[in-house]
Amino acid sequence: MKYCILITGMPGAGKSAVALKISRYFHIRCYAKDEYKELLFDTYGFKNRAEKVKLGTMAMEMMYADAEVSMQEGNLFLLDNNFENSSKEGLYNLLNKYEYTAITVRLTGDPNVIYKRYVERDLSGTRHRGHVVNDCYPEKHGTMRENPTRKTLGQYMEDIETRGYNSFEANGPVIEADVTDLSKFDYKVIITEIQKIIGN
Repeated sequence: MKYCILITGMPGAGKSAVALKISRYFHIRCYAKDEYKELLFDTYGFKNRAEKVKLGTMAMEMMYADAEVSMQEGNLFLLDNNFENSSKEGLYNLLNKYEYTAITVRLTGDPNVIYKRYVERDLSGTRHRGHVVNDCYPEKHGTMRENPTRKTLGQYMEDIETRGYNSFEANGPVIEADVTDLSKFDYKVIITEIQKIIGN
């Protein structure tokens, strides 16, 4: 059986860090949607939310195109993304075409705590500004703001429910991990569960 691994969960859950650990352990390719978005942000920029959304759609298509190459070669690989209900069509088209089974690693936990991490991440100064702002990137000289368009806690909670961040799963096994307290989070538990599934 051919497998791929999906790392999903609410924004700020720590998907990229988990994806990096798992991909390094198994020595597999990791396709991260945020990396494609950052490339597009820096190449094209955006002047409003609608343009930013279009770049996000392009990033998803690019990620799936690269994933298809790995599928053609029959390799195990990993996708790092805020998978949501609207992501399923493109994903299932690929899984069915190449007869792949997707292992969903769903990062969950207390949304109040994770929302706080989500906000702190934006304020840290280390996150690409294209993710932080919605109205214009690159920002004009002297107009950089903290982030006037960040989601409120209420909007964040609504997204979790309506977009399916905490319920997304594909066509295979689901491994759920609580990341409320990252100091107690053990990557080896997820790795062991994946090994049991893929028989490696």
